Amino acid sequence: MSGACYIDTSALAKWYLPESRSDEVEACVVARAPLAISTLTVVEMRALLARRRRERHIDARQETRIFVTFEDHIRQGHLVRHAVDDGAVEAAGRVIAALSDHPLRTLDALHLAIVRELQVGELATADRMMAAAARSMGLKLVRFD
Repeated sequence: MSGACYIDTSALAKWYLPESRSDEVEACVVARAPLAISTLTVVEMRALLARRRRERHIDARQETRIFVTFEDHIRQGHLVRHAVDDGAVEAAGRVIAALSDHPLRTLDALHLAIVRELQVGELATADRMMAAAARSMGLKLVRFD
């Protein structure tokens, strides 16, 4: 899959929710589609939307509508979902060990392991810590932070 772009949840959320740099994320999606995501992204998107609802930034109808739109984008091929397997989980531990100077969160390390496993050329993210770790791994970045 070399040459593709993996978009993490921090950036992808900006495509569905009005946030700073949302227009830039939409332009990225249009220019680089299809973008790679993982089953981890699907779970994180569900959790992010539920949190936004609990914080009263969106209501239950908006939460459902946004998640359905997200799933439609996967079905339509704008986003290509890749399974997370035990190998990626084990590789995340190796990413954490190799980048021990970076304060990586568990799921960010897992995203980075998936990116490496998929051999994608770029990572789109709005997460500064993840971007710094990705840069140390030699990944090309598309940043939205």
